[in-house]
Amino acid sequence: MASVARKLRQPIPGARTRVRFEMPPEEEKPEPGQDADLAERFGSPGPKISAQHPLYVGFLGTAGVGAALLLYYIGINTAQLLLWIVAALFIALGLDPVVRWLEGRKLPRAAGILIAVSALVLGVAGFFATLIPTIVEQVSEIVRQAPDWIRGFLDSDFFRSLDSQFGVRERITAELDKFVKNPEAMGGIFGGVVGFGSTVANGIFGTLIVLVLSLYFLAALPSMKTWAYRLAPRSRRPRVEALSEEITRSVGNYVIGQACVALLNALFAFIVMSILGVPFSVLLAFVVALLAFIPLVGGMIAAIVVILVALTLGWQTAIIYAICYFAYLQFEAYFISPRIMQRAVAVPGAVAVISVIAGGSLLGVLGALIAIPTAAAIMLLIKEVFIARQDRH
Repeated sequence: MASVARKLRQPIPGARTRVRFEMPPEEEKPEPGQDADLAERFGSPGPKISAQHPLYVGFLGTAGVGAALLLYYIGINTAQLLLWIVAALFIALGLDPVVRWLEGRKLPRAAGILIAVSALVLGVAGFFATLIPTIVEQVSEIVRQAPDWIRGFLDSDFFRSLDSQFGVRERITAELDKFVKNPEAMGGIFGGVVGFGSTVANGIFGTLIVLVLSLYFLAALPSMKTWAYRLAPRSRRPRVEALSEEITRSVGNYVIGQACVALLNALFAFIVMSILGVPFSVLLAFVVALLAFIPLVGGMIAAIVVILVALTLGWQTAIIYAICYFAYLQFEAYFISPRIMQRAVAVPGAVAVISVIAGGSLLGVLGALIAIPTAAAIMLLIKEVFIARQDRH
């Protein structure tokens, strides 16, 4: 038995330690007289080329234009990958405060990462495992009831008056016949179905890539910060480190806070919809949770969507829901969000609205999500770097 244990402890023949790329240690300041010794060994450097020399200026200008064109080409052809990287980094920064909290409880960082990521994956999986059957059932119910809704609309007095004045029914029938007999239109439908399938497959692949990158970013975040700080001059590294830590801390707290706000928003909407008997309450609560992640405008869009569905039960139900939900939005804005976001970011309202609109226009939903942390980081840099420099002059 002892010999078997001894053999198991022996290294595998031919096995080698995995080679890791390490950051070179910081160079110490040269001692007095060391520069003279180096000059004697290797000779003194010649005079620097003038920055006004035509060859120097032309070469740098050409190289700058070429580098700009190369970066533009790379950015255009890797836009999807860059979005995945940004989303993964955003998730990693959001989970980093949890990992740090676990590290403060004497847990190794690897164990903290495993616990945080496992909790996130299990929570999302459990949420969707509970939600997807209900969503499928309610979407099937919508599809089943859609013909009755259309038939009821066609038999309504409002549509009959429109049809008698403008001939809407005949025009719709003619357009449908033309669409069915058009082979290009039918081919477009088939192409749309195929495109939808490829979009779903791309979405699943992108989700896996984002999860894997998030795990790697979360594990390598301290070393990534060390690399980034070493790019700054030695004299400015403490200030760069302090500003970077403040930015990353604010982003992480913002992600966690926004997730809590979105869940509370969806829970309140679900309770009110269940009391009022609004149809498809689970599906609508899921929509509210997704839209609540978009700051400022997400809650308003979610309210409009649910109110339109509540109108199918009558205007009284829609008004009651609107009063309750908008009252909750005010309560959330003045009591819930300030307490949850007190350690996150502080951005003026006008800057927040402009940044959300700009981020949504540039990067869609992801841009709207990261707009406020980005605006907060820019404002912090302007305050601590530019304004402080201006005050000294």
